[in-house]
Amino acid sequence: MHHDFLDRYSRLDTPLHRAAAGVKLVGALAIVGLTVAAPLAAVAYFVAVLIGLLAAARWARIPWRYLGWRLLWLEPFVLGVAFLTLFQPGGHRVFAGIMIKSTLCLLTMVLLANTTPFADLLRVLRQLRVPALLVTTLALLYRYLFVLVDEAERMHRARVCRTFDRRRAAVWRNLGTVIGQLFVRSTERAERIYAAMLARGWK
Repeated sequence: MHHDFLDRYSRLDTPLHRAAAGVKLVGALAIVGLTVAAPLAAVAYFVAVLIGLLAAARWARIPWRYLGWRLLWLEPFVLGVAFLTLFQPGGHRVFAGIMIKSTLCLLTMVLLANTTPFADLLRVLRQLRVPALLVTTLALLYRYLFVLVDEAERMHRARVCRTFDRRRAAVWRNLGTVIGQLFVRSTERAERIYAAMLARGWK
């Protein structure tokens, strides 16, 4: 199981990793809030934030290649939202604003995830009196996301081993089948887990 694809470098031993989780969480949320609120004309602010985040990544010994791949995985979601603004008046300016701000916010969250173990973040949320149901939901989401990815990889390998047609259309059709089956299996697994939790007195 690929148990570290989200926070592979979260347990390194650097001054940034040893900093209090609460301080890092508040700092990351402050950066995100200020970045979202900043006007697009504040180019100096965006450049300063980018330089600061890259310096923090360097200080935490997180490889540039890793950060780049994580952003590439997440950028399609940003593009999907930003693309809708191109057809509105002044859409190019809005598009640029969404892309710049979203990329900086994503980079901030990637750095937070790779300098702070997720269990420490959950502990901070509990200390801040975040509703227990939300904290439990986040913990379960984090835990079973790896199970879901592992299941998807096994299904993909099984499909590839049984597929001899390498045409692009066949590949996309098989991928759609895998995604559909994965959704069904995920739903069934969630129901079994919920029934098991209820049987053990969870409310």
